[in-house]
Amino acid sequence: MHSIRFRVDLTPGCSIGPGKIQLLEAIARTGSLRRAASELKMSYRRAWLLLDEINHSFVEPATLATVGGAGGGGAILTTFGSELVQRYRAAARRIDAVAKAEFGALAAKARSEPPREGRPARKKLVRARTG
Repeated sequence: MHSIRFRVDLTPGCSIGPGKIQLLEAIARTGSLRRAASELKMSYRRAWLLLDEINHSFVEPATLATVGGAGGGGAILTTFGSELVQRYRAAARRIDAVAKAEFGALAAKARSEPPREGRPARKKLVRARTG
């Protein structure tokens, strides 16, 4: 069985999911939003918009940015940002374990490849007439 992807909606205006967590992890690794976006094969604009959404969804920011200069600018996770990643990953491990326990036996019945293009359409079910 593969992995589970999930999103947590903390409030109607605040959610966190795999894309935002991957971005925060990439920022932590690279020290830069631009390099994180590149690593994730994401446009800088998309990465910036996601990060802006994260930082405005909570009362404290998940990252801090430094202004460019001779050494260039950068970005780092705050303590809160690190905690957000850690809690999401801990929940992901627990959710994955539950999903494997519930669906593991069914995984053997799953097709390994998606249906082929040009495959005949499924026949429609017809209701039997009574009476």
